[in-house]
Amino acid sequence: MKTKKAVSSFLGTLLIFASLATYSFSIISYAAPPAAAAGPTLNPKTIPQFVSQLVIPPIYQPTNVTDANGNVIRQDYTVDMTEFSEQILPTTNALGNPTGFAPTKVWGYGGNVVQIPGTTSPGCFRYSPGATFEATRGIPVQVTWQNKITTSHMFAVDPTLHWANPNNFPMPMPPVTAPAFPPGYPEAQSPVPLVTHLHGGEVQSTSDGHPDAWFTATGIHGTAYNTESPTTADSTVFLYPNQQPATTLWYHDHALGITRINVMSGLAGFYLLRDPADTIASSLPSGPYEIPIAIQDRSFNLDGSFWFPTAGLNPTIHPYWMPEFFGNTIMVNGKVWPNLNVEPRQYRFRLLDGSNARFYTLSLSYKTKGTLLPFTQIGGDGGYLPAPVTMTSLTIAPGERADILIDFSALPAGTQLILTNTAKSPYPGGAPVGPQTTGQVMQFTITAGTPLIPPALPPTLLTMPTLTPNAPAKTLTLIEVMGPAGPTEILLDGQKWHMPTSELPQVGSTVDWVIVNPTADTHPIHLHLVQFQIISRQGFQVNKYVKDWMMLNGMAPLMNPTVNVPSLTPYLTGKPQAPAPNEMGWKDTIQAPTGMVTIIRVRFAPLDAPTTGPNAPSPGTNLYPFDPTIGPGYVWHCHILDHEDNEMMRPYKVVP
Repeated sequence: MKTKKAVSSFLGTLLIFASLATYSFSIISYAAPPAAAAGPTLNPKTIPQFVSQLVIPPIYQPTNVTDANGNVIRQDYTVDMTEFSEQILPTTNALGNPTGFAPTKVWGYGGNVVQIPGTTSPGCFRYSPGATFEATRGIPVQVTWQNKITTSHMFAVDPTLHWANPNNFPMPMPPVTAPAFPPGYPEAQSPVPLVTHLHGGEVQSTSDGHPDAWFTATGIHGTAYNTESPTTADSTVFLYPNQQPATTLWYHDHALGITRINVMSGLAGFYLLRDPADTIASSLPSGPYEIPIAIQDRSFNLDGSFWFPTAGLNPTIHPYWMPEFFGNTIMVNGKVWPNLNVEPRQYRFRLLDGSNARFYTLSLSYKTKGTLLPFTQIGGDGGYLPAPVTMTSLTIAPGERADILIDFSALPAGTQLILTNTAKSPYPGGAPVGPQTTGQVMQFTITAGTPLIPPALPPTLLTMPTLTPNAPAKTLTLIEVMGPAGPTEILLDGQKWHMPTSELPQVGSTVDWVIVNPTADTHPIHLHLVQFQIISRQGFQVNKYVKDWMMLNGMAPLMNPTVNVPSLTPYLTGKPQAPAPNEMGWKDTIQAPTGMVTIIRVRFAPLDAPTTGPNAPSPGTNLYPFDPTIGPGYVWHCHILDHEDNEMMRPYKVVP
């Protein structure tokens, strides 16, 4: 954390670069939004906690495509995106009395499922988060995604951002005097562009959900839309090879400049990839004892509708965009502060931080006393960890997943545990949680039954390969551009989205990406297509580095390619820090802490490709079951969705 004296000195230094934009590297203290921007009208303290039961999303039902011998060679799905209402807030309080809370309008994914919750029958199911894909390694999945949303956006589209813009509405230029929302800009509110991204998937870029591959219910589409794949004007067809190791993936909307409001509306769900050859899975909880948990924060109006900011931090520049959204309630699997009744045995939980910007530091606390129940993490973004990690606290960032085991077998019936959160927002130096609101996530209640002691886990879950770089390292600096009241945009290496592609990794190569973060936030950095390894994190002299970076490049946003400092070595402080034990597996989203240099090692080859021998990848060799060099390419970005939507995303292309 920077001291006030250091920050003052640094800002003084920046005066020599006087411009319309300035930078701040202190802990962000955002100015209050304009007086006209009303906050959420529903007081979170009036919402009963732990009375709604956790909803476990059902499983999508595929149509199997078989060969002449009856073997399944592909699974086909049709999934639509529609608007509907869902009971997110509890209908009764702890005494069973009605609360009067109305259903909430949401957008969600829908399709045929194996079994409608609460019944024994299959059928069409629409919910937010959407139903779960159960995919099998080696069997491709083909999904026809259909945009059936014919209404306007629920939240204000900010056309001063670089966004999908189906009507080619001219971008308002500052100083902006925007209409209040609602209605906002009618030309921006409808039609609704959508495109689904399989987060963490090894897929060809034509099926990756590129931000410009969006399409509307009226048949308008973006520049990266694959016109050869659709079945109708309001759909697109994506193919997921499922050749990578078993892991927890998730799917969510990724349309350019509006991802934050589309995901806030409800467009997200789980995609679990399983491997029939997995020898560890048989000793893990399964069936009703394996549960996906999507944690998201939300705020509400008195009528039960979602609340989202309607006035920007710098309204004459971006009238509706706020740097980060933090809800005042915590929603899990589409219910606010739910309860889950659990038997006295071990459970497997697939955790996802599906929030726009909120980090979570999670612990399991006994409701009647302050002691913590340990749990075990066995997996992360890309699959199993090298070894199980026992912990009492887990910090997870937007986009990250954690595969954990909780053993309730030693707890008597009636015991109640609270999954708590202590992460500040913005993370790590922002406001503390509300102990009785955002500090609470969900409750577990132990039911009566015969305790079942879980089997011991093997000491080794995965042998991680040692990767050796065979291409020059890339230094990439995170830059925050400031306006009168706070950030106006956050940039990757000083570049905006539309600038020429500067990351051009060669297929088969292994390269270190050196991410330098002089901003006040910890940013969750996500790369499409690949999983990678965290090598180290190390402190650096922020003021000196940024001064020198700016002397070389000028004020961001840059209109020219970035010039990197000749060497980071003179700026580094302290010793390199190895990743935490629960970060030593494969990652697709990593926390790049404030004031740190984070090094990740990225191999542009399949996750389980060999590292030695004649079949090991080398620069120019493609071992993927598809050609990653064709199509619109991939992106890397901050997974704080509010940042991603305002320039903190850049394209990258894999080259032959």
